Amino acid sequence: MDVKISPSILSSDYANLQSELSRIKNADLIHIDVMDGHFVPNITIGMPVIKALKGVCDIPFDVHLMISDPYDYADAFAKAGADIICFHIECKSNIEATIDRILFLGKKAALAIKPDTPVDSVIPYLNKLSMVLIMTVEPGFGGQSFMQKVLPKIRKIRELNESIDIEVDGGVDFETVKMAAEAGANVFVAGSAVFKSECPEEAIETLRNNALEQISDSTQIRLV
Repeated sequence: MDVKISPSILSSDYANLQSELSRIKNADLIHIDVMDGHFVPNITIGMPVIKALKGVCDIPFDVHLMISDPYDYADAFAKAGADIICFHIECKSNIEATIDRILFLGKKAALAIKPDTPVDSVIPYLNKLSMVLIMTVEPGFGGQSFMQKVLPKIRKIRELNESIDIEVDGGVDFETVKMAAEAGANVFVAGSAVFKSECPEEAIETLRNNALEQISDSTQIRLV
């Protein structure tokens, strides 16, 4: 299982985004949070910024749509440069139609769930998804604490599908990444742990190594 670190630019210096991207060249993905002020009580960036960043970065963009009507904007985000388009099961759009539209556009589709949303809600769509994002904080703002109560949801998805990417987002640091990896996650969104560190690239490597070590230990335990 590939471990992927997806630094969230929500914790970066928005006045110097190009420079911030140059500090994380060893990242596997770039996590971009899009908030509309309706689905969550915050507003971030949209298509023009993503398009501009795509011109100066060749790392795949992991775009997390925290918006009410993702179907209506799938085409625009695909055109702007999203490689993975992730939207919420709790949105207003038709879920299957939105997934199908993302796939038609040649992008990878991912589905996100909030901490209190039953994990069974995503199961009917697993065969069409490249990734499931399990929020480990309430969506909307960075800097929140990791919610351990969601770990059983990660385990259930991993039991059902050994190959799908399972992403966690919220409160991921050098310790909580171990808990998430042990539960079965392999894609880790980290904001403050990366961008607030003195050396973001070293932080990325530490996160990756901590996750890999835990996944290896867990595999050995299962084999025994």
